[in-house]
Amino acid sequence: MKIIAVANQKGGVGKTTTSMNLSVCLAELGKKVLLVDLDPQANASSGLGVDTETGVSAYLPMLGEMPLADCIMPTAYENLWIIPANLDLAGVEVELIRAGDHLTRLRRAFEPVRLAAPVDYVILDCPPSLGVLMTNALSAADEILVPLQCEYYSLEGLAKIIGVCEQLREAGANPDLQLCGILMTMYLRTNHANQVIAEIQKHYGDVIFKTVIPRTIRLAEAPSHGQPIVKYETSGLGAAAYRSVAKEFLAREAALVPETAAP
Repeated sequence: MKIIAVANQKGGVGKTTTSMNLSVCLAELGKKVLLVDLDPQANASSGLGVDTETGVSAYLPMLGEMPLADCIMPTAYENLWIIPANLDLAGVEVELIRAGDHLTRLRRAFEPVRLAAPVDYVILDCPPSLGVLMTNALSAADEILVPLQCEYYSLEGLAKIIGVCEQLREAGANPDLQLCGILMTMYLRTNHANQVIAEIQKHYGDVIFKTVIPRTIRLAEAPSHGQPIVKYETSGLGAAAYRSVAKEFLAREAALVPETAAP
């Protein structure tokens, strides 16, 4: 089981859209996936048509008052489960900030789940901030995937999130955290967007996904209908892009697995 945090402290970059659609596309490819909504706004939950009024979230597990596994719920999609979010998660910032282990509460909550390994991948949809919820997600994750809008302001935000990962490694909160990749989102065929992509490639090279996510009206509409883009417009540009990202993601993960020595 591998835990992937989809994170960027900047809002409106396609983070939740990526979390939802990557999860559904991986499930389509036969992988067992758990999507964990860590944003109190619960957009990933409602975007999959999940009831956010059930009171179920990662809030109590992070306080040590409930097993995380008890919060896992089925979705309408085969091979995909979810731990939804609700406004209670906003209280985690206040309740944990004075705790000495406030950075690693989610990591500890995941320990029994890792041992049981009920899924292949866990996708953590992080809130757009550098608060307790995001740092807990980064401390619990094996890898971080950074969605990045195709504009120059994104370059500054990328440096910040990578800096936070370095701090967590150096502090010992998660010394093994790796950068899974940078996914360029909201792409329009303009010189500006192409220049931004070229600049990112110059600094990060193969870390960038070859697939870029286009800016489309359908991608923006899909969450309001409680559906991922691959169901809302299954043959559209957005769906094709996220299916391509899922395949590229699995190819990258396969490349990380060391070959078994021949007997």
